[in-house]
Amino acid sequence: MVSSNHFSPPSVTIFLSQFGGPADRGSCLSRAALSAQYAAVPLLRNILWLTLAAWLAVGCATTKVEPVAVTEVALPESKPFAVSSQTVDTNALLAVPPSAVARPPTPTNPPSPNLQSAIRNLQSPVAPSTAWVPLANWCVANNLGQPQKIGANQFAAATRGGALVVQAGSQVARWEGTQLWLGYAPRVSKGQALLHWLDIQKTLDPLLHRSAPAPKPGRVLVLDAGHGGADSGTHGTARQLEKHFTLDWALRAEPLLRSNGWTVFLTRTVDQDVPLTNRLALADRVGADLFLSLHFNGLAAQARHSGIETFCLTPAGMPSSVTRGYEDDPRQEFPNNAYDRENLQVAFRLHREVLTATRAADGAVRRARFMGVLRGQRRPAVLIEGGFLSNPEEARRISTAAYRQKLAEALARALP
Repeated sequence: MVSSNHFSPPSVTIFLSQFGGPADRGSCLSRAALSAQYAAVPLLRNILWLTLAAWLAVGCATTKVEPVAVTEVALPESKPFAVSSQTVDTNALLAVPPSAVARPPTPTNPPSPNLQSAIRNLQSPVAPSTAWVPLANWCVANNLGQPQKIGANQFAAATRGGALVVQAGSQVARWEGTQLWLGYAPRVSKGQALLHWLDIQKTLDPLLHRSAPAPKPGRVLVLDAGHGGADSGTHGTARQLEKHFTLDWALRAEPLLRSNGWTVFLTRTVDQDVPLTNRLALADRVGADLFLSLHFNGLAAQARHSGIETFCLTPAGMPSSVTRGYEDDPRQEFPNNAYDRENLQVAFRLHREVLTATRAADGAVRRARFMGVLRGQRRPAVLIEGGFLSNPEEARRISTAAYRQKLAEALARALP
């Protein structure tokens, strides 16, 4: 911050009198003394003007430069810790103006006051410095002990159910054996792993403090079978159509979820077009507690790619892990961002169960901003890609009823 200290020169009042004669002033000054006094007046005037000019010059030229402060970030359950001043990137500042979308309701698990302050800073017109958090500080603050270096710029930290493994320069991390994408690749400074504060708040904290869902009466789930009608979705190697497999998956999962106590609504029960707006409107109309969209993947140029991928909406301020050619503006905020914490917790639980059931490759829990079926949701919302129809071997498995039944049963186990 640069501030100017404006100096006001002292009030200078100059009395320049017209001296009268001795009789007029009632004094005994001689004519010679009066002549000397008159001669001194111009000299006095010049000295006073020079003094005034000097004061003004000093006042206008004086500025005070203060160093830019680095905000401390505190973890939700612990002592505050300082962000490393060595990692502030002043060329990568984020300015997140208020979104044009109406602000979503307050999340059920709001962040700590210090993190709320940081979020307000993100949304202010003045861009803050990028904040990076030592992984060791986060571990100690959550009673997890010190992380260990296990390879070249690779670090592991104990969690309550396994370990977190991060690699400097890579957004892909592992949480208790399951892959997930961070918003920012970790860094290393002075031998320590550093994580972006948004990954601390939006990824690590929700996973560390997640708990088994408590069943409650009257829970409502909207199960969305992707595509339908003229929109067939991706095509398999043997011309299988995604829209048929997503509907079959939803129909198999519905009775299993109902037996768990969920009230289930399907966005479609036959092969028909269902506009995106209708899918969103259904969830609003029935007051859904959760929205789950079912899909299968396809990458024509990468036939070897396989595995399960699970998506939730990208938090504001983060880049997406998948864009698929769409614009990805970290400044954007959507109604579903009010549920960033719950989104990740549900996505992670579903992802692990589907992997366990199918023994498919782990394609990671990911975040994307382009998926319109998630953005407008005013509830936790997740999209699962149950495999790659573009992979010949995986397409054959997806084409079997036994595989799709495993997928359905996995959803029921993840949502008791």
